[in-house]
Amino acid sequence: MKHFPMNKMRKLLLLALCLAAVGACAPKTGKSFDPRAKPAATGTASFQNVSLGKQIPPDYLKPPKEKFRLGVGDKLEIEILEVENTRQVCIVMPDGNLYYQTCPSIKAAGLTIPELQTRIAASLKEFYHNPQVSILLRGISSQRVWILGRVNTPGLYPLDNPMTVLEAISHAGGLFSSRFSGTTEELADLHHSFLVRNGEFVPVDFYALMRRGDLSQNIYLQNGDYIYLPSALSQEVYILGAVEQPKAVGFMDQVTVVSAIADAKGPLPTAWTQRILIVRGSLAEPEVATVNLSEILAGKAPDIALEPRDIVWVPNSPWDRLETYTKLIVNTFVRTVAANEGVHAVSKTAAPVQSNISLNPSTAH
Repeated sequence: MKHFPMNKMRKLLLLALCLAAVGACAPKTGKSFDPRAKPAATGTASFQNVSLGKQIPPDYLKPPKEKFRLGVGDKLEIEILEVENTRQVCIVMPDGNLYYQTCPSIKAAGLTIPELQTRIAASLKEFYHNPQVSILLRGISSQRVWILGRVNTPGLYPLDNPMTVLEAISHAGGLFSSRFSGTTEELADLHHSFLVRNGEFVPVDFYALMRRGDLSQNIYLQNGDYIYLPSALSQEVYILGAVEQPKAVGFMDQVTVVSAIADAKGPLPTAWTQRILIVRGSLAEPEVATVNLSEILAGKAPDIALEPRDIVWVPNSPWDRLETYTKLIVNTFVRTVAANEGVHAVSKTAAPVQSNISLNPSTAH
């Protein structure tokens, strides 16, 4: 049997004692978020229907009474009838003014076409006898709507006349259809399609409108409205709120609450993990479940299996009004998606937009 020299044995013992002392003196820490942790079993959450308490206003279903008014960037073709060489293309400048021939600057922004005709004719009377002015609208930049997602021609469309949701989708070439099946069923997720107006979610039920012919959902659009029809083939779960990296997580095999939050780099130190939310189903009529993430991580409750298009929200602070909080989550979700899709439509290399909300006590409780 081989024997160790005594001096070498003493060195090994001394090293072992030092390591033991270091371990004994190490500070005790609380339980941290371990992205590799896998609970022994997964369970299901209890979902309940939540009314967002927001109906489509009746006025939205009526054509706007206001006539089209010019704005910055609109392009006009102006001509004095029966006078040669007076045809000119003019643009409403950033200051709202328009410049035509010998006329002084004319404030065009906010005027209708007939109002602008009258104003230009009055300005030209110094140079022409009873001038008859013709104005044709050649391009609109001031009033437009976004139509993105699973349509044949996504993009920005001018809003020069009253336009409904169905007419807007028609202008964009209709829903994108499969070249193999000729159908649109599997390509546009109508349950998760949405319309944003002035930064707020408008509860248009695109499935009821497109599949059931429910014209009570066919509202008239306003300048700046944003329509997005996502792909039904998309398999993602959205992790938002008080996490290190809010993001969309690809759905592969089984995705759980813990694995999805781990993919988002875990909750923030300030996160309130006792009541995180899972929003599922139609954005117009969502189902919501509350989950105690702290108990799951402590092994006191099973992890929860997610479904594609679930929204997992980690709160920043305690809350108790489910309807109010769900409304804020849906609004933030659609604004985030709209911002990302809009930026991507303009620049394919743009960085994704992240969003979060911070409730004050008066709205959280």
